[in-house]
Amino acid sequence: MPKINLNMITQRSIEEGAAMEKGKTNPDYFVACSICEMNPEDMKKAGIWKNTNIRVTSECGTVIVKAIEPTQYCPPGLAHIRQGVWANQVVPPRTQSTGTPQYSGFPVTIEPAPSERLKTALELVQGAVGLWKGGQ
Repeated sequence: MPKINLNMITQRSIEEGAAMEKGKTNPDYFVACSICEMNPEDMKKAGIWKNTNIRVTSECGTVIVKAIEPTQYCPPGLAHIRQGVWANQVVPPRTQSTGTPQYSGFPVTIEPAPSERLKTALELVQGAVGLWKGGQ
């Protein structure tokens, strides 16, 4: 399968904020945050169809999210995952002495993963600390 190297940013969104108020295990939070916005040109280069699952890999982790066309301007070479549990799987821990992880401007590799399943927030959080007991 083809892969593409992009620059990743994570940011807050209205949809993510509203869904977070309902709780991170709420289906609205899953829909709002388990996505990656990409420029249609980049999606085409990597053989990615909109609304299909992709694997996003950085130097520190990997996550399966759904690729969507951008809801705001997203130039070629840039990808955007809304801040939250899914973004946190790939955000580098570097802080550049600020105490805040590097939420924007880090390289990722993105590839189609149409047969992979998106994990819930609970699966990702518990899996990250070795507590997930629910299977897969």
